[in-house]
Amino acid sequence: MEQKKKIYLLAIVLMVFVILFIGIGLNSKNWEYALSRRIPKIIGIILTGSSIAFSSIVFQTITNNRILTPSVLGLDSLYIFMQTFIVFVFGSNAIFSTNPRLNFILAAGFMVLFSIILFRLLFKGENKNIFFLILFGMIIGTFFQSLSSFMQFIIDPNEFLVVQNRMFASFNNMNTSILYIALIGKLLTLIYTYRFLPNLDVLSLGRDSAINLGVDYDYVVRNMLIVVAILVSISTALVGPITFLGLLVVNIARGLIKSYKHKYLVPASMLISSITLVGGQFIAERVMNFKTPISVVINFVGGIYFIYLLLREVEM
Repeated sequence: MEQKKKIYLLAIVLMVFVILFIGIGLNSKNWEYALSRRIPKIIGIILTGSSIAFSSIVFQTITNNRILTPSVLGLDSLYIFMQTFIVFVFGSNAIFSTNPRLNFILAAGFMVLFSIILFRLLFKGENKNIFFLILFGMIIGTFFQSLSSFMQFIIDPNEFLVVQNRMFASFNNMNTSILYIALIGKLLTLIYTYRFLPNLDVLSLGRDSAINLGVDYDYVVRNMLIVVAILVSISTALVGPITFLGLLVVNIARGLIKSYKHKYLVPASMLISSITLVGGQFIAERVMNFKTPISVVINFVGGIYFIYLLLREVEM
């Protein structure tokens, strides 16, 4: 019951930030135009935050590690590589770059396809070690990052500006016309994942314990990794990479909820992530006048928190 009260409280806080974000500055002259801009943006922010939180907590559960995020699979680097490759080969005026729907479908679809092929190859043999997958993902991510840097050095400076705008998450440049595609993909993924929530509670005990308790470990992990890949692909293709957000909000949710049950951890993480992004975007727009992108602040704070977690693990 205490966990539910905390979740309700988080929902109320999120609602307050949403009302402030949408309502401040409205008057009889600008309300129609302002709402047409702010409502789609707030939907995109919540969609992104909840997707990152959900994928992060699932990934930490199946890896049984609280300092890992899905970014170690190399999907963020793959996204930047794809955007750089499109501009490098076809130019910034190509349809793949200028059409937001086509670019979103291409980026998200390719990342999901890459993840499925990667998971099938690495889980094909007898030694199905999740940590080997993480190691391989980090290596392939570094490879994509190196290729991206090489192409960015030799392309035209004006073309590089187009790539640079997509290297950092930005809700101001988010194209709201692709929101319905991302929203449908997210809802279908969450509906599919709902039946696996009890299995995630058992997976948090570790691989051997989960197998002894009757969970089909390989089947659940393989399906959850695909879910993680889909959610990360949707959020990254929609606004760009936000590396440390998942790490930050999931650990805050674990400390706040203090429960192993994912029926509490998942909504708490999604709400905290949405509060962080909505509140941060509100401050960035109304207080800082768009001078600092919210993704830079989140990655800075998240990076410091990541170092703290590493040092704490070493001391323990």
